[in-house]
Amino acid sequence: MEQILISSTKKWLLLIMPLVVFLLVLILGYILRKALFNKLLRWAKKSETQIDDIVISAVKGPFVIWCLMLGIYFALKISELPEGLVHIIGKVLLVLGIISATLVLTNIFIRLTKVYSDRFEGILPVTNLTQNITRIVIFGIGFLIILNTLEISITPILATLGVGGLAVALALQDTLSNLFAGFYITVSRQIRIGDYVKLESGEEGYVTDINWRTTKIRMLPNNIILVPNDKLTKAIITNYYFPDKEMGVLVELGVHYNSDLKEVERVTVEVAKEVMREIPGGIPEFEPFIRYHTFGDFSINFKVVLRTTEFADQYLIKHEFIKRLHERYTKEGIVIPYPIRAINYTQEKENTC
Repeated sequence: MEQILISSTKKWLLLIMPLVVFLLVLILGYILRKALFNKLLRWAKKSETQIDDIVISAVKGPFVIWCLMLGIYFALKISELPEGLVHIIGKVLLVLGIISATLVLTNIFIRLTKVYSDRFEGILPVTNLTQNITRIVIFGIGFLIILNTLEISITPILATLGVGGLAVALALQDTLSNLFAGFYITVSRQIRIGDYVKLESGEEGYVTDINWRTTKIRMLPNNIILVPNDKLTKAIITNYYFPDKEMGVLVELGVHYNSDLKEVERVTVEVAKEVMREIPGGIPEFEPFIRYHTFGDFSINFKVVLRTTEFADQYLIKHEFIKRLHERYTKEGIVIPYPIRAINYTQEKENTC
């Protein structure tokens, strides 16, 4: 009877011990997570860089899952399950661990590139396309590590992918053409996220994203234009932010032939300087000037040259300049003539006779 009792107790212990080990690892992991991350968060608040915040935030969630997987692994090790089954489950847990670590690394890298996009801009612009390529590279490395862990030879797989890749490339020729065109646009940095561009077909707006197939351009009315990357590389494009955002603003005007041109120039430049100083988007240190260029049919025409910080600001600059200049011309007695046509009645009468 005593032997049966001892045997029964051992069986219960063998059943309960894996559960105890699992719960113990889980509790220790939770305590470690709470103590460790609380300390790390206090340290991160004192530091100026955002790298530690991003890493802690990315690892904090999966840490519990890793403890859970570790608890299952140790519980299996002391269980009475067949060794072959324990080995298979261990391999599955390892693969899941590698996948989760890959996801965490991808998340960390993508968030770092977004936060420090200004620093990475000189190396490689941060776009939807570059982020997706980064994900593919990291997942590819993780996949190779998994194959190596499972002791699977990658040589036959690479050979199969080589043959299959050729067939896929032929079938997806247009898609791949847009993909490589998008990568070229990103790397060449002639068109960047945030640039204001105008296409040869007339559409214009801000570049908001460059993805694997199209480039998104947001027009001033807030509509979105989707331009295939392949067509964008072949189009004639005006980039108003290249090489820099500042640009000249030309305003075409004309005054009456009886006007004192020196006085017109003085008054016009005074108003232009006032607009440059007071209106948002103007360049205060810029010296506006005018250039007479044509004896028109009813006026002497000239251009006023102003300067603005970026393309969209020119509309407010022109608006305020024209409004203030009209008011000043009225005070100074400077006439902007209406279009007129004069008929020579004497000549017309002689021709009729």
